[in-house]
Amino acid sequence: MKLISLLWNNILHRKTLSLVTVLSVAITVALVVFLLLCSAGLEQGAEKGYGPFEVTIGAKGSASQLALNTYYHIGAPTGNVPLSLLDEVRKDPQVSSAFAMTTGDNLNGFPIVGMEPGYFPVRYGNDTQLAEGKLYGKLGEAVLGSYAASALGLHVGDKFQGAHGLVKGAADEDEGAGADGDHDEHEAHHSFTYTIVGILPPLHTSDDRAIYTTLDYAWAVHESQSGANKDVTAILVKPSSLLGAQSIKTKYGQISNVQAIYTSKAVADVVNVVDKGTQALSVVTGVCVVLAAGTILLSLIAAVQERKRDVGLLRLIGKSKGFIWMALVGEGLSLTLIGLILGLLIGHLGGYLGREAVFEFAGLQIQSWQLMPGEWMLAVFTLLIGGLAAAGPALQAYRVDPLQLFKS
Repeated sequence: MKLISLLWNNILHRKTLSLVTVLSVAITVALVVFLLLCSAGLEQGAEKGYGPFEVTIGAKGSASQLALNTYYHIGAPTGNVPLSLLDEVRKDPQVSSAFAMTTGDNLNGFPIVGMEPGYFPVRYGNDTQLAEGKLYGKLGEAVLGSYAASALGLHVGDKFQGAHGLVKGAADEDEGAGADGDHDEHEAHHSFTYTIVGILPPLHTSDDRAIYTTLDYAWAVHESQSGANKDVTAILVKPSSLLGAQSIKTKYGQISNVQAIYTSKAVADVVNVVDKGTQALSVVTGVCVVLAAGTILLSLIAAVQERKRDVGLLRLIGKSKGFIWMALVGEGLSLTLIGLILGLLIGHLGGYLGREAVFEFAGLQIQSWQLMPGEWMLAVFTLLIGGLAAAGPALQAYRVDPLQLFKS
């Protein structure tokens, strides 16, 4: 009897237990793969999420909140700083370039961001070409990120009105509060119309899910700021050097009600917090690994008990101990291998199906079909666990005398 035929027949003989074993391995592997994909997306997003803007200036508050709102369009801004500060920053010899940002409105949950058009060549290079149309140049013109345009179904030439707040439905809630000021603000947003003049190419950053327009849109919509009293949400600064970054942070961080942060440090702090959450999930994953190994072990113990006579008969007709050993260990490894392959497919499929939800929520790009470096270690570790779990029952059958095994 061929070894492969014996293995396959044994697996099919106990369909339910074999299926449970395969599923336990597959679910564990799929969970690990999905965590690896999210972790890689987080690292890539952190690396290129803020471009060359090593210093960010904004209102006093949480440095992480300022970085997340400015570059990832997550959460609320820490407040506003005077527009006049932008001119002061640009005159600083340590500053290579600086751009102010205004935000606070949305279109169906996608943030509307006021930014000077010069931001894009500084952030992404001078050779960045729009997928459609042109960059905005005057009040009321807007350019959509590739994901925002696709999700909203909007094209060049379309018009839209924004809503107050950074979350879809926020304006409706404000209006429901019954305040006259909120009602007037709601009406102001619906009376201001944007015209789409361009669509950005896929940039693989959070800018893909933003809507960009002129810096002065917020002042025109809210009609509450004029002249020297105009405010902006944040100032993005590209220093001329690393020493320049330190000088800028120190200088502008001393201004009352203003903070200047190292963008990379603020982003790293967020990544560290997420890593702690990932470590907690790793504990759950470890429990799943133990359960999967236990399932394989119980499955093969049951197989040995069921097939004692079969094993004894194989030994009596001349099959070696090595053949018996390979048959039992091979069954465990076969179930593990099937579960491993299925788990890898499920994990990547889950990443593919969930990529848009993850990107819309956190701005993280998941490369769903990209093979992660850790997957090779995962495959080796999974097969090793399966082999070790199968070795115990196989050793039990391996050591028993064939006559005693057959008589029992």
